[in-house]
Amino acid sequence: MSTDDSRSGYRRQNQTAWNRLSDGSQFAKTASDEECRDPLKALDGRGWLPPTVAGLNVLCLASGGGWQSILYAAAGARVTVLDLSPGMLELDRREATRRGYSVTTIEGSMDDLSMLHDESFDIVHQPVSTCYVPSIVKVYQEIARVLRDEGLYISQHKQPICAQITQRTERNQFIVGIEYFHEGPLPKVEDTSYREAGAIEYLHRWDELVGGLCRAGFVLEDLREPRRADYKAPVEHFGYRGRFIPPYVRLKARRLPRQRSTGATRLWLP
Repeated sequence: MSTDDSRSGYRRQNQTAWNRLSDGSQFAKTASDEECRDPLKALDGRGWLPPTVAGLNVLCLASGGGWQSILYAAAGARVTVLDLSPGMLELDRREATRRGYSVTTIEGSMDDLSMLHDESFDIVHQPVSTCYVPSIVKVYQEIARVLRDEGLYISQHKQPICAQITQRTERNQFIVGIEYFHEGPLPKVEDTSYREAGAIEYLHRWDELVGGLCRAGFVLEDLREPRRADYKAPVEHFGYRGRFIPPYVRLKARRLPRQRSTGATRLWLP
């Protein structure tokens, strides 16, 4: 199979999976009226965003569904949302129209932002989604290209250990059944607590998640691990698994200033 065929294959399958999820799933929860009254509070529980985003160009990357884009628009930002799923983007368009907001929607993949100009955004905000592409390097490179110098990149990712779990035993112990250096699509597993049905997922190691971010031209400013432990949840619930296996990591990164050529030629003297 050629590289192009492989690329279109995972994109096509993930698009189909997320189109299904756009119909009534937990991922299709649009922004509420209460959230829109204080959108930055809903978007940013960690204090990572500036005091105001009014007038800023914001790219909501792989975040269709009518939540993130609507909240940024409610806060006065100029919003573009890019997502692989037409179904998810329809929720953004519907909610924006209903609320009278202007939101630009683009159907596309996070690892190909060629339709977007260099240095055109002040903020890129990306929820958990990099697990759906085989290479995170291209994602980071594209984000670095479209962000302005000192631009903010806020993202959330699946931790490697989350992708490595294959099953829960009769003694309610979790089995790390996938190698840390696994390459290619993740195999099917018994424990699907943090898998989306029908989607193709990939494991990205810490070297790729954090090291790759730095190598792409960012400086890491903060890192958080969202608590997903629920001590009242039944054993088959993802909240029970969250007591033992951290599912996600949140990263706050800043685009380093580009090294620009002055065009001047240094004169060599003997």
